[in-house]
Amino acid sequence: MTTTSPETPLLSKAPGTDNGPRLLLAVVLAAQFMALLDTFIVNVAAPTIRTELDASGAGLQLVIAGYTIAYAVLLITGARLGDLLGHRRAYLGGLLLFTAASLACGLAVGTGQLIAFRLVQGAGAALMIPQVLSLIQRNFTGEGRVRALGAYSAVLATGAAAGQVVGGVLVSADLFGASWRPVFLVNVPIGAALLVLGARVLPKDRRDEPERARGLDLPGLVLLAAAVSLFTVPLVLGQEQDWPLWSWLSLAVSTALFGLFLAYESRLAGRGGAPLIAPRVLRIPGMGRAVLRIAVVMAVNAGFLFVLTLHVQGSLGYSALRAGLMFAPTALVFGAVGLTWRRWPAGLQKMLVAGGFTLTALGSAAVGAVLRDGGDGGPWMYVAFVAVGVGLSLAFSPTLTGALATVEPQDAADASGLLVTVTQLGQVIGVAVFGTLFLNRQTVPGAQGSADALWVCALALAAASILGAVAGLVHKRR
Repeated sequence: MTTTSPETPLLSKAPGTDNGPRLLLAVVLAAQFMALLDTFIVNVAAPTIRTELDASGAGLQLVIAGYTIAYAVLLITGARLGDLLGHRRAYLGGLLLFTAASLACGLAVGTGQLIAFRLVQGAGAALMIPQVLSLIQRNFTGEGRVRALGAYSAVLATGAAAGQVVGGVLVSADLFGASWRPVFLVNVPIGAALLVLGARVLPKDRRDEPERARGLDLPGLVLLAAAVSLFTVPLVLGQEQDWPLWSWLSLAVSTALFGLFLAYESRLAGRGGAPLIAPRVLRIPGMGRAVLRIAVVMAVNAGFLFVLTLHVQGSLGYSALRAGLMFAPTALVFGAVGLTWRRWPAGLQKMLVAGGFTLTALGSAAVGAVLRDGGDGGPWMYVAFVAVGVGLSLAFSPTLTGALATVEPQDAADASGLLVTVTQLGQVIGVAVFGTLFLNRQTVPGAQGSADALWVCALALAAASILGAVAGLVHKRR
């Protein structure tokens, strides 16, 4: 029997395949970055799209939100398909679909076409992205896995800010007179390059993997897709439509369907069937606490970016490029901390997550305080941004690493699908909750009214961060 050092990446050695671990990681994380970028890059181009395609308000919302909805609904299905088809095939298939849909979006001539292609783009991302964590889980171990997960965390942090910066640059440049279209077309050469590299560096799928025999739980898939859809759609569209009755009914039905899904999956597993999410994954020590904390981190991160963007672009008159660059310190320190926290003194390790949530709370409140007078906050705003970035990274990176530390290879797809779905839903919840709070509190026009609303949101973000720390500690004691 061959043993493997904890420092050594576990990589397939298929003939004719370049399995350099750094290149493998670069390929999968580049795709992760591209898919995350697409969640935010379109926001900047929205006004131009509306003008040139004569899109209605509802149509524009679906252009922006269609990607997120399809992505969130199909993530766990994408993870299961990775088990059935093989993670390499699923990754490359999702990347091909995403790239082709990006090309179609860039060439769309009407709102209906653009909405349809955005849904396909989201489906491609949902097939591709769960394979990223699965491939990391299966091909790296020990400190190699920790470093890979740190890089994964850094990509998550930088994607949102980069989306706004890149979107602002592309729309402002009006390349070849193409207006908004380059925000989609930029994915095409990148995706093509990743397909070529991925075919070379990703380990070959093994045909004898036992989890392939599990099949696809179609009733579970239908229940989960319906539950996530009914949960996501009102959160994405409800604010723009002033929270009509259908949005509340949809949320209520989604709650019931989530309960029905869990009950069905438990009974299926009890009968020896193949559930969409293996119940044993939910029973992994610390997994429940990790799901809660990751949801809170992503909600706070997305809410923070969203309300600050509304404030500085809507009330302070910042350009999309300036607004995106403003968040650079947060993204940079998030990534740096995610890559280095394991080297910090051992005595600090147990306090990192709770300390990170606490620092996020202090930083969020500080951002609201320095902007409360309606000004630009001066240098103190960037100090507060750094605190938020460090805090979010400390809350997220050790949580993700700890959650995946004890996951067996055969459960990698289930754990990846679960955590990636929670990540996506956390972002949707954060935008909906904190965005609604900000817009409802902005009762006075102008910079001061916006600053007052931002102050209330900053306190709410701080409260949510404290909740993440306390709830996680209480869960741990239980």
